[in-house]
Formats: sequence, C-alpha cells, structure tokens
Amino acid sequence: MQLTINNHSFTADLADTAAAQELRRLLPLTLTMQDHLRNEKHAELPRRLSSDDQRPGRIEAGDVMLWQGQTIVVFYESFSSPYSYTRPGKIRDTQHLKAALGTGNAHVRFVMKSGRD
Repeated sequence: MQLTINNHSFTADLADTAAAQELRRLLPLTLTMQDHLRNEKHAELPRRLSSDDQRPGRIEAGDVMLWQGQTIVVFYESFSSPYSYTRPGKIRDTQHLKAALGTGNAHVRFVMKSGRD
C-alpha cells in the first residue's frame, strides 16, 4: 500500500488479516487525519472493518492500526501503550514520516501499489 502525505510517498506492508483485506477493498481513499497527543494521526473510515484487537504494549513509528473497528491510525512516534488495536499494516521507512504529517490535520492518500502490497 502507498501513503502519500504532502507530496511524500511512504510504502506500507499490509498484514495477512481480514481487516487488511477489507482496507484494500476501500482503496483508493483520501482522508483528512487529525492529530492526537502529538504522536498519531487518525480518521474515521467510511465503514467498520473486521477487528482482532490486541494489546501490542509498544507502538512503533510507522504502525498503521485500526482502533475500535472504524478509526485508522498512523503513528509517527514510538511509545508504550495500554490500548488495543488491530494491525492492518506497517510503514517500511519512517525517516521523514513525522515531518510529512506535520502539525494539525494532514491529508493522507491511501492507494494500492503494484507488487506484493
């Protein structure tokens, strides 16, 4: 999957889960993602996806998670977390992710790219 944020492209590997397959069927999708706690951007999806919530304990920058079945979250900071998520994907290279997302809202385009994603 490819995420485009302010003319920066990021590749994310999709997990082998029902949620990831359902997300794939929603694409292409452009979302206005709001900042939360200066460590993530989140937005509501057009519909609820399957969830298999797990408590990862630690969130890593680049994690693409589903919260409560309908909120997609892109994390740009790493930290410990007690919350439960379903993981549909993970961004491969996060070097410029935080800068691309910036402060405040971010417009993020999710598309499928050719190949294994």
